[in-house]
Amino acid sequence: MSEPWQEPIDERPKEQKPQEPRQFREVSHSIPKIEGKGLVTGRPAYTDDFAPRDALYVALVRSPHAFARIKSIDASKALALPGVACVITGKDIVRIPYTRAGQGDPEPSPRDKFILDEYVRYVGDEVAIVAAEDEATARKASSLIQVSYEVFESVLDFEKSIDNPIVIHPEQEIREMFPIGFEPRRNIASSYEMNVGDVGAELAKSDVVVAKSFLTQAQSHVAMEPHTAFSYLDLHGRLVIYTSTQNPFHTRRILAQALDMPLKDIRIVKPRIGGGFGSKQHIHIEPFVALVTLRTGRPARLALSRKEVFESTFTRHQMRISMRAGANRDGTLNVLDMNVLSNTGAYGEHALTSFMVVGSKSLPLYNKVKAVHFGGNVVYTNKVSAGAFRGYGAVQGNFAIESTVDELAHALGMDPIAFREKNMIQEGEKSEVFRIMGEGGEGVDMAIESCKLNYCIKRGKELIGWDPKRLAWESAPGKVRAKGMAIAMQGSGIPLVDMGSATLTLQDGGWFTLRVGATDLGTGSDTIMVQIAAEELGVPFSTISVYSSDTDNTPFDVGAYASSTTYVSGNAVLDAARKMKKVMIDAVAEHYGCEADMIGFDGANFMAEDGSVLVSLRDLSFDTLYHNGEHMKTLTATGSYTGPKSPPPYMAGFAEIEVDTETGKVDLLNYVAVVDCGTPINPNLARVQAEGGLLQGIGMALFENVQYTEKGRLLTNTIMSYPIPSREDVGKITVELAPSFEPSGPFGAKSIGEIGIDTPPAAIANAIRNAIGVRLTETPFTPERVLMAIRKAAQGQA
Repeated sequence: MSEPWQEPIDERPKEQKPQEPRQFREVSHSIPKIEGKGLVTGRPAYTDDFAPRDALYVALVRSPHAFARIKSIDASKALALPGVACVITGKDIVRIPYTRAGQGDPEPSPRDKFILDEYVRYVGDEVAIVAAEDEATARKASSLIQVSYEVFESVLDFEKSIDNPIVIHPEQEIREMFPIGFEPRRNIASSYEMNVGDVGAELAKSDVVVAKSFLTQAQSHVAMEPHTAFSYLDLHGRLVIYTSTQNPFHTRRILAQALDMPLKDIRIVKPRIGGGFGSKQHIHIEPFVALVTLRTGRPARLALSRKEVFESTFTRHQMRISMRAGANRDGTLNVLDMNVLSNTGAYGEHALTSFMVVGSKSLPLYNKVKAVHFGGNVVYTNKVSAGAFRGYGAVQGNFAIESTVDELAHALGMDPIAFREKNMIQEGEKSEVFRIMGEGGEGVDMAIESCKLNYCIKRGKELIGWDPKRLAWESAPGKVRAKGMAIAMQGSGIPLVDMGSATLTLQDGGWFTLRVGATDLGTGSDTIMVQIAAEELGVPFSTISVYSSDTDNTPFDVGAYASSTTYVSGNAVLDAARKMKKVMIDAVAEHYGCEADMIGFDGANFMAEDGSVLVSLRDLSFDTLYHNGEHMKTLTATGSYTGPKSPPPYMAGFAEIEVDTETGKVDLLNYVAVVDCGTPINPNLARVQAEGGLLQGIGMALFENVQYTEKGRLLTNTIMSYPIPSREDVGKITVELAPSFEPSGPFGAKSIGEIGIDTPPAAIANAIRNAIGVRLTETPFTPERVLMAIRKAAQGQA
């Protein structure tokens, strides 16, 4: 790992090789989102807008206990209430273990969940389903159901979970789909271990060693649209579900497993989504509306209340990350040792994958180290399940590594930036971590073809006014200002696992329909897909109409997660557009009896070699659909893409803060982010994505904290009790996009959806360290924690 690796030879045929940078007509322009006007003018767009008026309202009976066994359920009073259509309990349905995590097949998450179970494992776990003619009746009926529980002692402290005498999952049917270190009898959902070199020996040889333990909190998603779904049986008796999901095809597959139904009998449709951030990468409420429809034959609808979203969906994984790092006096980083304990809550959704990303999206930042260790466990507790959340694992890992690296720079008396520049990954290099963790299922061995970290750091220093000799100063009596920074990397989809597809069809009149399985979460991905198709076809953006995310009517796509859409689905659209051009030119060549390679297309007309117009696009569309006799045909093309690599976007984040040393309050005055995302397909949408991620990272660093009572009841179950940062809570935010080009991406693009969230906890922690001289190791950095650190430092206890 001490030497850069050579870039592999590209043996793809010429027509499949990466495109070189060029001037774009549609790509790299900030075109407004195609659905923007419709949304702001209130046109029906979201799942609940389309629910049938005669749909039954569904309500759920939830557990008041953190851990218990259901002894009996008496639904007689509820069923006697006028307007109640049905009550469904675990005894009414087939008992099939499944995972709610929308990921690959076979799933990397254990199948440890039942739609309704004999056991309840957190306060809010589902006990029974009620359906009634109106919402008020459904909720009243749910309150009338009498449940008798055998209450058990619960496990709430994840650091006491392993080998606890209380076993959270004693059932026999649950299982892992392939080896993930699943040991439910020990309360372990997954585990993993990897080594490069000899960590102990390199630590012993290092001039400076830093050892710190970091604790990151659970964090709630707080998407503006709650989890919503409705279901009905279509004309053919098939189950149709409209749902605010990030992955319709995974949803269909998992529902088929859980309901023991053929895949062909289920259709999933995703309308617009009012925010997901990973929370809608899971199957939350779809089984409940489906069961009501299958039981009654009637449409059923369910929209969770805000309280239910907090108490019964998902959070970010709480983690304890223990770090050891060693360096020489010349600033050479020798070793990184990372041990992780992750809290998956009641069920193991994304237990392995979020844990693996802690290492795979942080350790390769410093690829010249001689020894690396990464390992640990993911454990069950009786708290709300953890799951996918923007930047999962990466933000926790980045906080630990970038805090540790900063601490090493302090110990060596070096500029933290100079230390990073000496040791960080560069363009053209490889990382041994990619290779080894690729063998463990997280990524692949790959060379980095685009990495503009040097530019990101240089430009960020200019924008923030970085002076290593003045990283902290007194701005007023009792007020200290300081600066800190961090670097980060992410990925662009999951290589050799994620797949996207797209279909282009020429319509009469010379316009195109683009059907994509890709899921727009509000990010503008539908707009971006049209830009890619228009650029490659050479036609105006306005001539393409897009339709997305319907398992019956759009081609397969894994969904919107892992920063995959622009890179994976975008490459699929690019493939479809290339094929579409060939299909059209072949049709012209067939009709006019000439060679296809002699025909040109300027976006409006097909031309002969001498420049004369053979036929317009508009006339071709009518000819092939209406006029052309034996040559009449629909001109269509489908493309797909599964990437052999996952090119990381990179970022340098810089924070300027002011600390009130009398209260401990931290104000974020200025945050600068310079991002290498390759070619931005839509620069404005890219910047908005980075800004949204930054704000969520700032919330994790300073404001947000999921909290429970001693009995496991969630305290922070409203927006009033769970503060998220508003625009007024943050000073200036500056996002710039580095000039970059990723050869494997569509028109040079990489991802940007998650990278923004990664650096704020570390950059702000590093700024606080510069301000008060104390390293805070637990997020969030509340006034109480900062003030306590200041007081302990004054007493010599830091």
